[in-house]
Amino acid sequence: MILTDKNAFAECLPGGGVLIGLDLGTKTIGTAFCDARWTFASPADLIRRSKFMKDKAALSAAIASRPVQGIVIGLPLNLDGSESPRSQSTRAFAKNIIDFELPILLWDERWSTQAVERAMIAADMTRSKRAERIDSAAAAFILQGAIDALVRD
Repeated sequence: MILTDKNAFAECLPGGGVLIGLDLGTKTIGTAFCDARWTFASPADLIRRSKFMKDKAALSAAIASRPVQGIVIGLPLNLDGSESPRSQSTRAFAKNIIDFELPILLWDERWSTQAVERAMIAADMTRSKRAERIDSAAAAFILQGAIDALVRD
């Protein structure tokens, strides 16, 4: 089930549970996990994109590594909130992993990468270190935003 409403997503997970967050890039997929109580999100492995079936297998392995109950995918919207071609690509990706049989929440990711990059620059992280960590850190930022919204209600 692919959802954009956080309340409907939460209804699919009445007991909470570990979630995986994804930041879909053209070259990589950043991943992050949160704890079962939806308290904090942490960056995880980076999946280097290739053919979709290989990407899907790598994602399946990441999901199998923990007791994942749901998926949060960053939805890239335009600044005015409208959908872009990247939004459609993200929706297509979500449809292609529906057979994981986990609820999927598409979460507004506007400014996530920029916020994470600013924090990394402020921490005086080198450009090469930022490049290698930014996508998974953005996935954690997206997932943290989602779980914060889920526990507020």
